[in-house]
Amino acid sequence: MFSKIPQRLTAPLGLLSDSEKLAFRSQPGGLQKLAAVRNIPETDGYWNQYVVLFDSASEVFSLITPNDIRRALLEAPENVATLIRAISLRLFNLISDHTFPGPSSTSVSAFATSFIKAGTGTGERNATKEVLNCLRVLQRVLPVVFETEGAESGSFEVDVFWKKVEVDSMEEQPVPQTESPQFVIEDDEDSEDEAKSSAPQSAPTPHLKKQLPSLGERLFSSIIDLLFCCGFTLPMQIQKDHYKINYVIWEKGIGSMVDPGPGHQYDSNKTEVLRLLLVLLSRQIYVSASSLFSKPSMYTLHLVQKLPRRDVLTLLCSLLNTAMNSPQAQPITINSMAGKLPYNHLVFKGEDPRVNLVAICFEVLVVLLDFQSGSARDVVVGTNEQQMSAPTARTNEFRYFLMKLHRTQDFQFVLSGILGIMEQEVMNMNNILPGARRATPYIAENIVFFWKMIELNKRFRAYVLDSDQGIDLIAYLLCYNLEIKDKPQQHGICRALSYIVQTLSAEPTFGQRLTNPIRASLPSKFPASGTAADFLIHAIYAIVATTSGQLNSLYPALIIALSNCAPYFKNLSVTSSARLVQLFTSFSSPLFLLSDEGHPRLLFFMLEMFNSVILHRLSENPNLIHGILAAHKTFEDLGTFTLARGLREIRRVQVAKEDQARKLSLDDKRKSRRVSREEHAPEEKKNLVNNEDENDTDENSAASQIPHSDHDGGPTITTEPVVSPTPDSIPSAKPSEKSKGKMKQRRSSSSLDAGSLERMAAAGIGRNGFVPTPEWVASWQQGLPLDIVMLMISELLPKVQEMQSSQKASSASTILDFLGSVTLVDVLPPAPPLSPRRFVWSDASIVWLTSLIWGEIFVRGMTPLGVWNSTNIRLFYVKHSHNQQRQITETVSNVVGGLLGRTNSDTSVSRTRT
Repeated sequence: MFSKIPQRLTAPLGLLSDSEKLAFRSQPGGLQKLAAVRNIPETDGYWNQYVVLFDSASEVFSLITPNDIRRALLEAPENVATLIRAISLRLFNLISDHTFPGPSSTSVSAFATSFIKAGTGTGERNATKEVLNCLRVLQRVLPVVFETEGAESGSFEVDVFWKKVEVDSMEEQPVPQTESPQFVIEDDEDSEDEAKSSAPQSAPTPHLKKQLPSLGERLFSSIIDLLFCCGFTLPMQIQKDHYKINYVIWEKGIGSMVDPGPGHQYDSNKTEVLRLLLVLLSRQIYVSASSLFSKPSMYTLHLVQKLPRRDVLTLLCSLLNTAMNSPQAQPITINSMAGKLPYNHLVFKGEDPRVNLVAICFEVLVVLLDFQSGSARDVVVGTNEQQMSAPTARTNEFRYFLMKLHRTQDFQFVLSGILGIMEQEVMNMNNILPGARRATPYIAENIVFFWKMIELNKRFRAYVLDSDQGIDLIAYLLCYNLEIKDKPQQHGICRALSYIVQTLSAEPTFGQRLTNPIRASLPSKFPASGTAADFLIHAIYAIVATTSGQLNSLYPALIIALSNCAPYFKNLSVTSSARLVQLFTSFSSPLFLLSDEGHPRLLFFMLEMFNSVILHRLSENPNLIHGILAAHKTFEDLGTFTLARGLREIRRVQVAKEDQARKLSLDDKRKSRRVSREEHAPEEKKNLVNNEDENDTDENSAASQIPHSDHDGGPTITTEPVVSPTPDSIPSAKPSEKSKGKMKQRRSSSSLDAGSLERMAAAGIGRNGFVPTPEWVASWQQGLPLDIVMLMISELLPKVQEMQSSQKASSASTILDFLGSVTLVDVLPPAPPLSPRRFVWSDASIVWLTSLIWGEIFVRGMTPLGVWNSTNIRLFYVKHSHNQQRQITETVSNVVGGLLGRTNSDTSVSRTRT
């Protein structure tokens, strides 16, 4: 019975020897022939090894390097074109072959059969393996082709992918009709779109010649078919008759209430197909940021504009449902705890097919929803103030149909999925065992997808804000922002989160929800005491105050969000009120105002916020009103602020810091000298030294008794009086002659004449060398909205000062009770209608977000395959750290996108940078 089992097994199936695979790189008939021999015919048997030799994606990416393809493009470009055509035609033929898909390679019987047949050398053709290898080879070759073509759509790409061939009309075969899709979204362009989608099935024309679809069109059609192929990406039991292509939504959710069932092999195959789709869409990253709109990707344009509606809806719902049904979005139950044990990801090192599939579904989804280039730009609708841009079925069908979602159950499904992913990520932050669970790999894509949902679908945005889960989701987003704010490689996501908060803050429902408490379970390091408004203020204050100017681009959106929410603030806590006044004090300091051209607008937004509270919620925020009154001197100084005064204040602070540093240095020297003397001098000498030190201390006692303000701490209404201190109330002491001399010297050094002020301003105050001018200061100082605040201060400050002076033991509660009952209807002007500042998309912001999305995808693609590694990316700049041996996601220190990216093409991204 064992006579048929071979004595020697040599077939290269990845089970035994790898000699044939290694020979592929070294032998003249292998990979070297691609560049060494010109004009290899398409019918040559040489191309067969690219399809049958490899057993995994890692083998393809390790045995074929970008330099190999790059060399072939330089020395024998026709061979690369032939390789692409041969592999693509092989793929088309395999899809229609009756042997595809073959039996699943995961079954024991299939494994044993292939093992025995491999040894006998009589193995049958493995169509599934060949299809996968076709996909993998194209994934490896195309990025190098895109890189070589650069920003221009060169003749090579056009000839290979988009050139159409004329044939006799009799050669065209009829396309089998499939059943209607499960889910149809109604819209206003049904008749036109149906006419467009039915055009390919129209009756043949009487012309003798007809153009066949180009290679690119056939490739996209084959990719869509593979994504819905029974036995390859879908279970066999849902196959209808003899048609193996069935356009069925992968999972239950939007458009489908049926779940075909899990399958790890199907998930892996879907990931392979989607990776090729993502590689085709990545043509964008090889175009400079300045050319992104004028040089649209023909591949992405075809996908978002030329697909039939059936394909668009089925693909959109499949990607969306798979992402929202991710494991992280599912509630944790007893049955699922076995796979969620602490440090489980460190024990089992293998890739999780399900996680990989969800991640790449998210990536393809956000790329398609983000694409706006060339004819895919949104169309401007409306007039005057009602003018807005929106997608249509002709610009980007994926954006259009996402905008058309309207069913409540669909909104609940999407919100639950997004919220579940964020909740799982926040739970990982709050884990008792650090690093016990792997971080969610697609958290950035989840955030971008949520942004796209609230941007495109107004009804979904309203549903989120009306839902009780809306505030919880905002709390999770703010917690995640606080968690990653100190990681430079995550600053792009921080910026996206700030724009999301600004977008939501412009909705009245968002402000009304701020009075509710946060019910979500948040990490202990981010306490959520008080209302949602208190948590919002604390989070924004923490982001601004702890980043030391590293996230300046975030500040305007966050402060605008506070200004938008101000009319709805009620009963802000003491700490929240102090935080707002602290932000205002920091923004109004001369050093901050004069260091950058955009800084005064932050002060403008803060004043707008105070004005909104005063006009709409004066009596409902006594703590904040008390804080404003305590800082009245800061508001009064702004009314008469000039460049000369600001420069003098900056110089005064610098001199004070220098004196403080000099004093500390002197004290340290004295202390060290005293310790040295105490160790070596006799006892009577020690007494003399101590007496001398006491005399020195007495001489400087006057300076030590002058009180100073601590700008780092917030105002505390229980201890600080609102009344400004008078000269009589400041404790004084008679200075010694030596002290008088020091004070005179300090006054002379701090006095500045006009010439020195000009030199100081011309030297540049900020980091970027910005030079303020008197005209520039006057332009924004005269436009500060100080009137409302100053009216309130002039009306209430004398009354509060009188209450403090009349009562020997004035209590803060008495003052707060007074401020909580005061009305200034006769003093203040009527409140204007609310006009929140909404986030407005611009060309720069679109380019920035596109760069951010592709930057995240690029970093994800570095492991384990390195899909785009060693290719010349032009859309953004990639910076590698020096420790390449550590975890790959940590080695990429920064992906800077948008207009800050590199536009020249003479530097490879594989070069290590500092």
